[in-house]
Amino acid sequence: MRVMLAPMEGVIDHTMRELLTSLGGVDRCVTEFVRVTERLLPPRVFYRLCPELGTGGTTASGVPVFVQLLGGQPAVMAENAARAAELGAPGIDLNFGCPAKTVNRSDGGAIILREPQRVHDITAAVRAAVPAHVPVTVKTRLGFEDQALFMDIATGIEAAGASELTVHARTRRDGYRPPAYWESIAEARSRVSLPVIANGEIWSVDDALRCRAVSGCDDLMLGRGAICRPDLPRLIAAANTRGETLEPLNWNGITPLLLQFFETTLLHYDAYCAGNPLKQWLVYMRGYFPQAGQLFEQVKRLRDPDAIRLLLQRSQPGCGRDRYAA
Repeated sequence: MRVMLAPMEGVIDHTMRELLTSLGGVDRCVTEFVRVTERLLPPRVFYRLCPELGTGGTTASGVPVFVQLLGGQPAVMAENAARAAELGAPGIDLNFGCPAKTVNRSDGGAIILREPQRVHDITAAVRAAVPAHVPVTVKTRLGFEDQALFMDIATGIEAAGASELTVHARTRRDGYRPPAYWESIAEARSRVSLPVIANGEIWSVDDALRCRAVSGCDDLMLGRGAICRPDLPRLIAAANTRGETLEPLNWNGITPLLLQFFETTLLHYDAYCAGNPLKQWLVYMRGYFPQAGQLFEQVKRLRDPDAIRLLLQRSQPGCGRDRYAA
């Protein structure tokens, strides 16, 4: 079984990838999407969204990072995929799942699911442009308004030569509202032979086990679940590969990660804005950790990095505390 870290625009950037992969359990990451419109993008765009290209295409923990492209025109998508591969991307991922209205209005993401032939054509063009040893993977939803075209989409992606298919088990119309329709992924698996990865509504080890059972997929992709519970990939991997039940991180284990994450973002972003990713992360986590909500209330108006650092330092557990203890 493999556990993938989902691309989340504006949330899982290279600093978050660095932290989450350091905790273990993640087998692959995917970048935030590289927006492709009408031209071949300069290398600096790829390096900005995937600085891991400068270190062999992996995080410091050795986890490969695929470059994700989003766009609606086969030829220019193929050109940019070839460039990403030339720059050292270990894989190319195609985004046909983004539900954002601004993205869809500009001919990107889930809106292309209304045209299965175009999904096929883009995938085929990218596959032809990228060296054979570089995987081309596709991330999609079950459809745009409904699931009527999903089987056409899935079989077209396979026919185009994709290496793998990741399915977010909802339509664009469903957005992120539960439930996720894992059973629809099982139907796709019965029709295609390429590996299928299940994604959507995996918040716990139990969810992961149920998703695997219902979807029939060996591999899973985690998005919000991994942000809310940063050690979830590690817990799932242990439960599925070794049958172990590991003790999850408690708040005393989370607070050192917050400080580590803040110091990392401070190295890469303007000091005045470096606290914003931290605040966003606290908002995600507060559903599982009430202390995250309390800390967010204290930090939300702070801009000065020294003030934020001092607050985080004061929130650290005492020396010698077990970060996985109850």
